[in-house]
Amino acid sequence: MFLDFYIDDVIRNAVKEDINYIDTTADIVIPAEQRGSAYFVAKAAGVLCGIDVAMRVFELLDKTFECNVYFHDGDRLSEGDVICEFTGNMRCLLKGERTALNLIQHMSGIATETARCVETVKGTNAAITDTRKTLPGLRALQKYAVTVGGGKNHRYNLSDGAMLKDNHIDACGGISEAVRTLRARLGHMVKVEVETRNLDEVREALEAGADIIMLDNMDCPAMKAAVELVGGRALLEASGGITRDTLRDVAETGVDIISIGALTHSVKAFDISMKVS
Repeated sequence: MFLDFYIDDVIRNAVKEDINYIDTTADIVIPAEQRGSAYFVAKAAGVLCGIDVAMRVFELLDKTFECNVYFHDGDRLSEGDVICEFTGNMRCLLKGERTALNLIQHMSGIATETARCVETVKGTNAAITDTRKTLPGLRALQKYAVTVGGGKNHRYNLSDGAMLKDNHIDACGGISEAVRTLRARLGHMVKVEVETRNLDEVREALEAGADIIMLDNMDCPAMKAAVELVGGRALLEASGGITRDTLRDVAETGVDIISIGALTHSVKAFDISMKVS
């Protein structure tokens, strides 16, 4: 799933932040050699994501750690489902509990909300994607969680594609000039997306040769008109202010992509608990 050095670095940083140099509870009340067992249980219904990441937390803390995993990333959980059972050094299990839960709850929350959005637009042409509005250091985990929920990834970083947003366009003197400047320098593998605020800008972006045109904070009638104007000559992405209540209406305008920053920047954590057995 992930390169070991990437996920291990994420976990080590999280554990160092949480433990510092001593756990003033577990290191005092739990004998050093005591072993024990615990399990993760779902406290709600949703989509699981991050089980391997969570188990890796305990593996890094305790070389004797062993686990049995019953549900895997992408599986649907019901309230009360036992996700996994594991054994190891009890101090290590308690030290790793919060870090492991933080990661799996956050990733499962993203996967669950993405799955809801994908289900909402089912039967339309629209794909659900994330954005770059991610938490520093966790982008790969968050974007992976979106795919587990059935969504797709927008560009991973600023090097993946050229996106002319309003500030780029205003600073460069307009859409046509900005696209022309990009095309003169970009490699043949890099696509160009242009953010537009109205139908006149959509028309200009299309004539300039944009591969993707973002319809930024447009209402549904304007988006539908943009779909008719473009006629399949470029991909159309709806973005900005889209909620659960408006998502289906946006999808039914005929846009190709709906990008939702809230999938990663403000998603509710999925409720999972660790219980000692």
